[in-house]
Amino acid sequence: MTITLVHQQLPLKHIFRIARGAKTQADVVLLTISNGQYTGKAEAVPYARYKESIDTVTQQIRSFSTQVINLENINSLINLMPAGAARNALDCAWWDLQAKLSGTAVAELLNLAPALPCITAQTLSIDTPSAMASSVAKLNNPPLVKVKLDNQDIVLKMTAIAKAAPNSQFIVDANEAWTINDLVNCVTQLKALNVVLIEQPLPAGKDDELIDFNSTIPLCADESCHTRADLAYLKERYQVINIKLDKTGGLSEAVLLSQAAKAQGFQIMLGCMVASSLAMAPAALLVNEAAFVDLDGPLLVNNDYAEGFKFENGVMYPLTSRLWGTGSE
Repeated sequence: MTITLVHQQLPLKHIFRIARGAKTQADVVLLTISNGQYTGKAEAVPYARYKESIDTVTQQIRSFSTQVINLENINSLINLMPAGAARNALDCAWWDLQAKLSGTAVAELLNLAPALPCITAQTLSIDTPSAMASSVAKLNNPPLVKVKLDNQDIVLKMTAIAKAAPNSQFIVDANEAWTINDLVNCVTQLKALNVVLIEQPLPAGKDDELIDFNSTIPLCADESCHTRADLAYLKERYQVINIKLDKTGGLSEAVLLSQAAKAQGFQIMLGCMVASSLAMAPAALLVNEAAFVDLDGPLLVNNDYAEGFKFENGVMYPLTSRLWGTGSE
């Protein structure tokens, strides 16, 4: 088995700002696994918030590659890795290779129903109220918009955005930047502005104050939720969990996390890092399970794969190409 890894820089269409900072490109890793006849591929995004970088992920994968790897042991070796971008790249490339080896699509291998077209959120990054209103107006009243906000002018910005997109629903993503007072003071007004979900208002691990807070808008765990091991902690704090493959460590854990979370009464949000359609493809197999989908990464990069996902009026359509997971070389 041969494993290759390439660092790719994907320029973005516009500067992308969240509460933690801004960027103009997405740094991703493109990984392939080959048995000499067939090759599986995947894309993953190292994330600094989780102490990851291109260098650390590269080191993890190089270390993995020094082992004796074959078709019989690769799955168990991948499962020994910690959840994160490195395991995500390996896991998803291995699923792609398994599909090609068997001539069977990954969805079928996992007993998943064929993905249906779905509404996906389109993301606004942090800016001034007028700039954010202008940006959302250009989207022409999309069904669902994800709004990145820190704790500055929360209601002012959302009021301007909602006025510019009166027929849209909104997910507000604070990326851990709020206090409980911010949440208490704005939640009623946000509900009146058609906000249907608030993502990670408080810092992960410092969200005990959510236990006694009866929010009128469902709260979603993002930075607080990585794998099934987190569910017990999240139960009294959140109603929705955001599943991202770069957090779960790949599609394998994402499927199990989705099943376990739904069994415990959570709703599912499917999220992503900023990346191409290749990174979205494994996660997109789970759209039927999700109450909220946020897989618009390909819309943020300057040049997506020609055979990537099709987006139209806020609707994301299943892949019709051989980009990933179809079982065809």
